[in-house]
Amino acid sequence: MLAPLWRADSSVRSLITIEPDLELEYRLAELNSNSPIPLAYHPRVRRYIEVFALERRAQVAKMLSLSQYFFPLFREWLDAYRLPLELVYLSVVESGLNPLAVSPSGAVGLWQFKLGSAEMFDLRVDSFVDERMDPTKSTRAACAYLQYLYRMFDDWLLALSAYNVGPGAVLRAIERAGGERDFWRLLPYLPEAAQNYVPAFIAALYVFHYADRYAISPDTPLVKFAEADTVHVAQAVSFEPLSHWTGVSVQLLHFLNPQFRLGYIPTPGPEGVSLVLPTSATKEFTRHRARIYAQSYKPKETPFPREVRRNIRVKHVVQPGEFLHKIAIFYGCTPADVQGWNKGIAPSLQAGDTLVLWVDPDRWAAIELEREKKN
Repeated sequence: MLAPLWRADSSVRSLITIEPDLELEYRLAELNSNSPIPLAYHPRVRRYIEVFALERRAQVAKMLSLSQYFFPLFREWLDAYRLPLELVYLSVVESGLNPLAVSPSGAVGLWQFKLGSAEMFDLRVDSFVDERMDPTKSTRAACAYLQYLYRMFDDWLLALSAYNVGPGAVLRAIERAGGERDFWRLLPYLPEAAQNYVPAFIAALYVFHYADRYAISPDTPLVKFAEADTVHVAQAVSFEPLSHWTGVSVQLLHFLNPQFRLGYIPTPGPEGVSLVLPTSATKEFTRHRARIYAQSYKPKETPFPREVRRNIRVKHVVQPGEFLHKIAIFYGCTPADVQGWNKGIAPSLQAGDTLVLWVDPDRWAAIELEREKKN
């Protein structure tokens, strides 16, 4: 779920070019020689290299920055599960390395777990905590699932496809293809979304590896993995007093602890809970722990605050069979929101009606990626 497409202007396209097919094949073969996951050239791979290197340069620069925090964490868990370290790039395709990412189908987090999958992997989801957004716990769950899928298919490209569309869809594709298990031969039999998923994964790995070649430099990282540490929390904590007494901005606290949806850690159980802080702030937390606990409070606002001023203005033309609730769910808002943004609209919409919507950037990013996968 990458951010809305950044369209390269003509000056960028004239300066940055994608190598000829033979050179791409050669470079992918070099990468493949050191990867347990087969990395082969295909026209779909080339198309996604163009997307990342030309059309989404700004997003790739941001993801290169985020990777300095998330990739070391991912590699620790991948290594613990004896999985290929190249799987870090799966999160690039899944979420754009955004732990707050939400897809149109309701999948959440760096690794895009739906609610049912979260329950299967014991990830807590409630109004205050969504562990699908927890970088550590969601990564551990993703590793367990990937390990399971590889044991099922004994083939990494099939396992990756199954991560995207589910093992049942891949098994049905194999059956329709007469038992064919070679991914590239199986491609036409897979669901449309899965046909682009593996090529996007290979392209992401390639462009990250050759970012310098395409003149893409990482943005300045908010924090690096080595600069963060965990502290033990035994009582409820609000981010405001935590920020005041540790000197860590609320923005950075949310980045390091995205699972606490309202900037509030509810009263933990007897085992407590881990809080991630910059290493430089851990002593301040220990020193002022009692004050932080005393000044923390349960938030009263809705778990889903909306700030229309930062959302993206979208025009939606109502299609046959669409209705108010369906449109609201798709764009991540409520029917009341839609009616509020479109004064005088009738509750029963007509095909051809035009609606103005203010869509959360993360939701819009997911919609854009889904459209890109279908093209």
